[in-house]
Amino acid sequence: MGHERYIRFLVAVVMMIMTTGMLYPQTVPDPEEEYSRIRTLAFDGKYDEAEPAARLLVKENPGYGDARILLGRIIAWQGRYDEGAAVIDTLLMTDPDNSDALEALTDIRRWTRDRSQQVTLPTDIRAGYTFDTYNEPYERLWQVFSLGAGHRFGWGTAVATVNYGHINVGPPSDFADNDIQFGVEAWPELTRSNYAYMAYAYSPGPYFPRHRAAVELWQSLPAGWAISAGLNYYYFDHSIYLGTASVEKYVGGYWFSARGYFHFKDIGVTTSFFLNARRYFGTTDYLQLTLGTGTAPDEPYDIITDLERQKASSARLTWFDQISPRWSYRIGAGWSYEKLYGIAYRNRFEGNIGVIMGIGKVK
Repeated sequence: MGHERYIRFLVAVVMMIMTTGMLYPQTVPDPEEEYSRIRTLAFDGKYDEAEPAARLLVKENPGYGDARILLGRIIAWQGRYDEGAAVIDTLLMTDPDNSDALEALTDIRRWTRDRSQQVTLPTDIRAGYTFDTYNEPYERLWQVFSLGAGHRFGWGTAVATVNYGHINVGPPSDFADNDIQFGVEAWPELTRSNYAYMAYAYSPGPYFPRHRAAVELWQSLPAGWAISAGLNYYYFDHSIYLGTASVEKYVGGYWFSARGYFHFKDIGVTTSFFLNARRYFGTTDYLQLTLGTGTAPDEPYDIITDLERQKASSARLTWFDQISPRWSYRIGAGWSYEKLYGIAYRNRFEGNIGVIMGIGKVK
């Protein structure tokens, strides 16, 4: 009887240990299988399950670089860009030439740029002010006050905006007038390596285009490269079509872009080209310089009087700063030298400021 009790006691202890191990696993049994499982969860949008599992995988396998990259991406896919980049930076500290980690960090920076410069929180309200002015062949000040809201859905980001325009024109016309425009924009994610930009705006007044539509497709390439192509449509009293294409490259903390616009006219195609150089300070904050020249303006025909422009050379400087998970702002200024009909030229000055405030609880 003594031996039987002893054997039963040993069996009970073994069963308790096995049961405890099954209920409270201390290690990930197979890192590769667990990595595949977590990646599937993440691709299905099940971030609440994928993130803690990825954290455990990294904890139990600190040298597993792919797991650390996956964790950084999962965090960034939820809009926590700085936190995701910080996870990947821990890998680059020990493996600075890791191409997969560098590509992931490049993607995160691209997402912060392409999601309309959101704050960390998924929902926001935003306000902005822009102006541009010139004094040849008459004085004109065009101002736009904007109010909108953005939200990051599972498929991408969308923004709705109302723009109120006010124009002041000096002698000989000497008048002031107003206009209003309603617009929506979206950045749907098609796959992990490409996404689209789509926009539509309508205005019942005389200055904004009656209809404005745009579509552009981006494709990420290895080594920090990306390309895009798209089409812009404007309707005032006639239809205007502009094609656009770009090539981009991330190099360390810098982003460079070359973009062309192609205006399809009855007399042929006119073009403009723009070079952008951006210096990142952290993951989201940056200073950007834009230089342009050509016969088709960028962001063209926001107002009907832009149709007067034949050719322009321009320079712009923009600063963007996410000062907290809830707040970010943008400020910029620009100058252009424009040729009008005939031999007339003029200087044109512009400026803009925008604020985004996140809504909801900061995690």
